[in-house]
Amino acid sequence: MKKQLFIFCLLVINLFCKGQFMDSIYEVIKQKRSFNINLESRISFINNQLTSVNGLRCGISFNRKLRIGGGFSWLNTDLFLDNEKQYLKFVYLCLYSDIVFYKTKRWQLSVPIQIGMGSSWFQKETQFSFSNKDSKYFLLLYEPGITTQFKVFKWLGFGSDVAYRFTLKNEKNIGENLNSPTYSFKILTWIDQLYYDFFPKSKISIKYGPSFW
Repeated sequence: MKKQLFIFCLLVINLFCKGQFMDSIYEVIKQKRSFNINLESRISFINNQLTSVNGLRCGISFNRKLRIGGGFSWLNTDLFLDNEKQYLKFVYLCLYSDIVFYKTKRWQLSVPIQIGMGSSWFQKETQFSFSNKDSKYFLLLYEPGITTQFKVFKWLGFGSDVAYRFTLKNEKNIGENLNSPTYSFKILTWIDQLYYDFFPKSKISIKYGPSFW
């Protein structure tokens, strides 16, 4: 019951905040843009085992109120499933958006969502190998969530993600095993804001800056 309540609250928050934001989205995409890239690691449970899913994302931020982009993720844990007598592996490409619905000088709340598509498989070796001859199974997932962010300086902050990973069942029912809450804790660095702060008189800072909270 707690699991269903968690999922329901997450979806309601996600849908409500996106609905509130849609009225002003066209104004936001006309504002200042910046490029962002980040590494992430999400903690989740698969078959009641603690696992880590790493990822690389890059995209565009519109006035730090809307972020859109893509990336790829992979299972970074040697997960051995007794019923298969092999290690589970998966990798997927994703598209994501992140909409800010509350912002102060230091605090920010946003609703991220990502859709991913890739492959999962079992292999005997622990070393990740996508090119092996083991059978691959289609993987489709959807992850809504909510993100909290706190800024220490204009260019440095901390954040945390809470989301839920929904996956489509496939031939081996691997997708069903991957359904799980996911959690991540982040150290955030904004390279452009750091540059604007330390080199305020440079041509780049004059054109694209100054730094801002």
